[in-house]
Amino acid sequence: MNVFPKDFLWGGALAACQAEGAYLQEGSGMAVSDISFFDPKLDREDLSKHRHVTTQNIEVAMADPGTTRYPKRHGIDFYHRYREDIALCAEMGFKVFRFSIKWSRVFPTGEEAEPNPEALAFYDRVLTEIEHHGMTPLVTISHFEMPLALVNRYNGWADRRVIDLFYRYADSLFEHFGQRVPYWISFNEINAGRFSTFKSTGVVEDKSDNYLQACYQAVHHQFVAAAKITKRLHEVNPKAQMGCMIARFTTYAATSKPEDVLQMMHDDQYDNFFYTDVMVRGAYPGYMGRFFREHHVEIVWGDEDETLLKQYPADYLAFSYYVSNVSSAAPDDLDVTDSNLKQTLKNPYLESSAWRWQIDPKGLRYTLNNLYDRYQIPLFIVENGLGAEDSVSEDGQIIDTYRIDYLQRHIEQMKEAIIDGVDLIGYTTWSSLDVVSSGTSEMSKRYGFIYVDLDDEGQGTLKRIRKASFYWYRQVIASNGEDLAFREAAALKR
Repeated sequence: MNVFPKDFLWGGALAACQAEGAYLQEGSGMAVSDISFFDPKLDREDLSKHRHVTTQNIEVAMADPGTTRYPKRHGIDFYHRYREDIALCAEMGFKVFRFSIKWSRVFPTGEEAEPNPEALAFYDRVLTEIEHHGMTPLVTISHFEMPLALVNRYNGWADRRVIDLFYRYADSLFEHFGQRVPYWISFNEINAGRFSTFKSTGVVEDKSDNYLQACYQAVHHQFVAAAKITKRLHEVNPKAQMGCMIARFTTYAATSKPEDVLQMMHDDQYDNFFYTDVMVRGAYPGYMGRFFREHHVEIVWGDEDETLLKQYPADYLAFSYYVSNVSSAAPDDLDVTDSNLKQTLKNPYLESSAWRWQIDPKGLRYTLNNLYDRYQIPLFIVENGLGAEDSVSEDGQIIDTYRIDYLQRHIEQMKEAIIDGVDLIGYTTWSSLDVVSSGTSEMSKRYGFIYVDLDDEGQGTLKRIRKASFYWYRQVIASNGEDLAFREAAALKR
């Protein structure tokens, strides 16, 4: 029996802010991603400083026109090499290609009356190339690249006026591409608004009188914006689907002590379910009322917000899954390790990557069952992968068996979840090609099936090289997930 549905959407993903480059070219404006700096003295034991941005950081970045210190400004030059890159993904057999559109390319300051025609022309060419190769496009509307001008003027999403500016942006995408894109995602990892606040919402702590209030108010505005654009998408194309997306922080209790189990419940509610409860169920959950009271947060609601959230929920639930987390009522007694978007307590039963992200394939099966039991709507894994340092051998080979092993074990658990009864519609790995790291802006942390010859200082030929995982994933897709074996001879084909 073939476990995966015959129309299962196998593919890969990338983001404009990490791949496109073409900084300020053809009318593009500065984005929040353009101030993400690379620290050559990067300390893997403490990556938290990359998540904290001040007004001074912004001013320094705006005064520096270069790209060396700010690698997301050059990316991997997808802007000029998209045809080659999309063709390589098609060679792997991708059924779906996930990419994002850069808001500050389409509306450079976010406040223009009309979209940048050169930006629309570029994304039209990207979609045409995807269609030419028979792939389905999956488009993320906001993936950590809001216009920096909206940060400087409004403190990002903390200001309600940004809702209408975002609606204008999304509406222009639907008007131009709405009949061509069947799957959309409103906000990438929307719960990053609490953990990597600046790149997700544009809120700057030193510009906020009550930072926690500003964070949750910004997320509320994103909830409302997501509902408004879902309504608009369904008007433009009733067959198109809008998904919500979180970074899934699967968490386990450190012990069976009731205090730890309660902490696990709270962490799951505050870090995960708050966002999906609102965007899927259409209402704020009761547990957040207590949280807001105890933390002196009072959400300011608009007259139509409650109705919008209720009437226009997400059509499917998308999420990224890289690691699992540990919860404890006494966290100071346990070791800390890094994770996607935040730090977490270390699980002694799991191995870790070079970046101290703990590897937990079985946690993916648990996650899929957990989410599907709660919501009973289709699920879509839109990010899953291993960041690692790849090396090119003298004969030009990249034998990334560690990546194959990681993905192999996670796909096995996806199969188990489908047998469990989960409705899983697709899987786009992170990432299709090596891209600039979202968290640390380095190239050394590579995720792709395709190696990009570029180093942390922005030096290299940009040549694309197929890794062993490229050939392995092609085999996985061709067999619809049934043949997961690694055959080195096949992986070294030219």
